[in-house]
Amino acid sequence: MSAAVVERNSLTVEPTRGDRFAVVIWALTATIALAVLALIITAPLAQAGNHTGFSSTIYKAFSFICHQIPERSFHVAGHQFAVCSRCTGLYAGFALAALIYPLARSLKRSDTPRRIWLILAAVPLLIDFALGYFSIWENTHLSRFLTGALLSSLAVFYVMPGLIELSHAIGGRLARKAE
Repeated sequence: MSAAVVERNSLTVEPTRGDRFAVVIWALTATIALAVLALIITAPLAQAGNHTGFSSTIYKAFSFICHQIPERSFHVAGHQFAVCSRCTGLYAGFALAALIYPLARSLKRSDTPRRIWLILAAVPLLIDFALGYFSIWENTHLSRFLTGALLSSLAVFYVMPGLIELSHAIGGRLARKAE
């Protein structure tokens, strides 16, 4: 087969502006999620290194979204993480799933899985919470971390499609303005 025939039969698809925005949105989401996770772990390290002003700012920022009970938090260098173990799991699961999202799903897709999967992912967290709350079973750092990570890692498959759809809408508007 000649090179001309191969070239004529091959299909070259240029990425649209929406496709490029989807990559940017994914990269920003993953970067922000990883940065938040890094801050959670940085707080106790900064505290241990006598950078109390910096660590206090991190702890204060996270105090608005987490109870920060020391007994329910992971510790490093003798100081607790900026959030409890369940919140650490939520942030870690989201960050990891956001990072590997393009390996599991095309950034061109904006459909979401059936909602039942999100509900099912929340069930272990609710059971872990309820058993501990009613003193039926003493949950652990690991159980809180894993149930949080399960829920948030699945939540990425609902958040990213919405952000991707938004990026396609923005890309479409910009393309129409350019015409």
